[in-house]
Amino acid sequence: MMKQFNVRVYGVLINAQNQLLVSDERIKGLLFTKFPGGGLEWGEGTCDCLMREFMEELDQPVEVLDHLYTTDYFQPSAFRDTDQLISIYYTVKLVGEQQFEAKTKPFDFPENAGLKCEVPRWVGLSDLNADDFKWPVDRLVVGTLLKSI
Repeated sequence: MMKQFNVRVYGVLINAQNQLLVSDERIKGLLFTKFPGGGLEWGEGTCDCLMREFMEELDQPVEVLDHLYTTDYFQPSAFRDTDQLISIYYTVKLVGEQQFEAKTKPFDFPENAGLKCEVPRWVGLSDLNADDFKWPVDRLVVGTLLKSI
């Protein structure tokens, strides 16, 4: 059993209405809310990864602004127990106008959505709750955001 690192890169996007962009997802029947982003690919820098992920998931160019947080403790993957997650968070801003439709209700998936689905959603900073996020590192980052508000 080979153990490996799994590097994930996420964007923290807050709009002019003081709303945070989150991603509601369903994978293999599991529902969860997380930050938009995804896995680092071979030969890719972390900022390039984040810009690619926003284009793939939302058809939205973003500018990476600042590094916010990198996991500094052991976090096993929820999907593969042989993976150690390293999660990197950056603040980002939209380049140009918003290109994607975002929901306002949690897990508002299309009726024909299959077993794997993701939809973006805006959450007001005043309504933000770390317990609404599934993954421990996301909860930590939300807690940091809440302290800075």
